[in-house]
Amino acid sequence: MKFFIKVFGCIQNTADAERIKAFYYDKGFEEVDGWKKADLVIINTCIIRESAENRVYGLINEIKKFNDKFLISNDKKRKIEIIVTGCLAGLAYRDKTGKKMRQLKRDFPAVSEFLPIEKISFEIEPLRGKTEVALIPISFGCSNFCSYCIVPFAKGPEISRKMEDILKDIDKAIGNGFKKVMLIGQNVNSYGNDFTEATSVSMGKKRFKSLFPKLLEEVAKKDLEKISFVSSNPWDFSDELIETIAKYTNIDRLLHLPFQAGDDEVLKKMNRGYISKEYLDLVKKIKSKISEIRFSTDIIIGFPGEDEKAFQNTVELCKKVDFEIAYINKYSPRKGTLSAKIYKDEIPQSEKKRRWVVLNNLINKK
Repeated sequence: MKFFIKVFGCIQNTADAERIKAFYYDKGFEEVDGWKKADLVIINTCIIRESAENRVYGLINEIKKFNDKFLISNDKKRKIEIIVTGCLAGLAYRDKTGKKMRQLKRDFPAVSEFLPIEKISFEIEPLRGKTEVALIPISFGCSNFCSYCIVPFAKGPEISRKMEDILKDIDKAIGNGFKKVMLIGQNVNSYGNDFTEATSVSMGKKRFKSLFPKLLEEVAKKDLEKISFVSSNPWDFSDELIETIAKYTNIDRLLHLPFQAGDDEVLKKMNRGYISKEYLDLVKKIKSKISEIRFSTDIIIGFPGEDEKAFQNTVELCKKVDFEIAYINKYSPRKGTLSAKIYKDEIPQSEKKRRWVVLNNLINKK
């Protein structure tokens, strides 16, 4: 039996796919490099943006048409089984009414199973293949509820893995020859929040005693050339974390620090919990402690209420920080999120595209 896995979306999904591959190898399956060669196609889905969700639906329909063609010719042995996992399955799995799952099954009868990623245990050692960097998940889910984001609904609240389990995974990776690791979570620098009580408020968000600086230090002490991490949020970026990064030179100096928008009113609508000055002050503090630091970021353009003045505030912030890389996304409302419920998606696609080009030329093409 042969399987093919298609991964959409973030690096968390890529890490999940490594465990999924190992899960099916243990069942006696063999991986192939194209879905038409497979007996089983596993689609690891992303629904963060409409375009990603539509690509998932397109692939399901393409496989269905392929199956239908062979059924007409009575070659039933060539029917490809489809399993859907990732955010799409997670969103339906977490709907306690069962309505979303029933709707999915009605809309996509060609899918044999909607498999929540939680059913694939972390006890399974991932099958990493030919890659230089070992992806190490440290947490799963998110509890931040930014108004535009479907992740808390699709992946559930933030759950941190035990530190000893994470360190064991890293030791196994080192034993397999890896010299570089990437620590992964929806918000890595809030790691351990679910183990501790809130102690203060920072940038409008409850601040917990994060265990991430301790974890990062334990990893940095190991025989590794480079340790990187994604993604981190400004309100959990503590002085202790800055000091840890400064102390260990094998921690990556390219720091991914999403800001999403440079206008305070837009940030408030996004429920990001900080204003642009707080973000810039944090960047300034990090630069003062780590001279060789560089920044990458995430930006959403065309969020409801982002007029030209608000967009120019984002442009100005980008100029001040001098980002090395920016992942720029055009806003699309996601059903179930707060922004989709209360704000109208009023900015034309043509204007979103123009703003995307402006920022891409400013940052990624300099």
